[in-house]
Amino acid sequence: MTDKALSSRKRFGRNAELAKLGAAVGTSYATTAARKLFASAARKEELDHSREMKNAAQIADRLGNMKGALMKLGQMASYLDHGLPEPLRLALSELQSQAPPMASALAEQVVEQELGKPISELFVEWDPTPIAAASIGQVHRAIIIDPVTQQQRAVAVKVQYPGVAEAIASDLKNADLLGALLSFGFKSFSPDELVVEIKERLTEELDYTLEAENQKDFANYYRNHPFIHVPEVLHDYSTSRVLITELVSGSSFAEVLEWTQEERNDVGEAIFRFVFRSLYRFRAFNGDPHPGNYIFHKDGRVTFLDFGLIKHFTVEEMQMFQGMVKAAVLDHDMEAYRRIIEDAGMLQPDAPFTTEEAGDYFAHFYAPVRESHEMTWTTEYATSIVRHTFDRTSAIAQYATVPKSFVFIQRINLGLYALLGQLGAAGNFRRISEELWPMTNASASTPMGEAEAAWLALRDSHL
Repeated sequence: MTDKALSSRKRFGRNAELAKLGAAVGTSYATTAARKLFASAARKEELDHSREMKNAAQIADRLGNMKGALMKLGQMASYLDHGLPEPLRLALSELQSQAPPMASALAEQVVEQELGKPISELFVEWDPTPIAAASIGQVHRAIIIDPVTQQQRAVAVKVQYPGVAEAIASDLKNADLLGALLSFGFKSFSPDELVVEIKERLTEELDYTLEAENQKDFANYYRNHPFIHVPEVLHDYSTSRVLITELVSGSSFAEVLEWTQEERNDVGEAIFRFVFRSLYRFRAFNGDPHPGNYIFHKDGRVTFLDFGLIKHFTVEEMQMFQGMVKAAVLDHDMEAYRRIIEDAGMLQPDAPFTTEEAGDYFAHFYAPVRESHEMTWTTEYATSIVRHTFDRTSAIAQYATVPKSFVFIQRINLGLYALLGQLGAAGNFRRISEELWPMTNASASTPMGEAEAAWLALRDSHL
């Protein structure tokens, strides 16, 4: 069979899987409807709940087993909108770190092929049961002899699923279709840059060599940081399909939700500072902010995982972002803000709306930091921002588009807001932001800010 024929067959297989899922959900609905004809009110409610649970499980299971870009969509849906039916949201949340894994023998085969030696020679110990499974690969515990110290060292071994590159390539062919649908529905929407950006970033995520370089850069930048930790990469043991890093233990996001509110506030502040320090000071950020990519520690530290989907920004792009913040938040100059978003391609020039109307629509993201005040995030508030972002019923939305530079910055913002909402995080996020914005560069406003300022001073003294 030719490569073209094989690729076509695989693509057909994934499309068939989606068709099966649609048919299964449809059959479940039809069966439930038939049973409800002769049911009491209480029984009807019971049947509806049962159908929701069954459908949710089917969707999560199917997306989990399909891996690739489709599974990633399931991950995103689970944490971005708490307005989803609860059974579906909870089922999809299992995809954050506990998706169906591949067989251990298959994982071992990939490792041996990539590193050129049997598992028994590569590792002192190898745990065949994965500790996490996600959209592109899964992670195993192991112990190696450190090539530098010659001492035993616990490591995390990330192994890419065989065939996932082909699966994502198949999924990304549908990105063009997504763009066409968006263009059809919203008259001014130009999807070309959006589709290109999605394809480029997700394709990069398949290359663990690039991920290793990204993670090394972040680890070097945040080295010795008081509450942000990025695991060290062992380059001698890493390839394009295998990535080995130091093993970090701690608490999951689900466990953090049982911590005290003060502890959850610290977690929220740490993640907030990581996101916006990385963006404004390092000109990069981790574009995959789902809860499975964090490990939490009782001393306030957060370990950040998975640097496969990293967006690096140019100096010019950062100047544009800073200009938007200055106009919308610091100066409250909506005329200047409108000029910037028109120049950036976010809003069609001469759109038939007042500057105030356009400002209210686009500046929604900035609401938590437009004024200096204590606020508490809620899931309802985070969900309202998500829904505003994707609500295309507004007349203004018909004149708006998403330029390439903004595709993943929206994702990181929405992901962050969703996490803060679940944490119920409280704080003065305007004052924290002023520490991180280069154009304000304010002094520390919290104990974590003071610790970070001390780290910066020490770091700068060694540069």
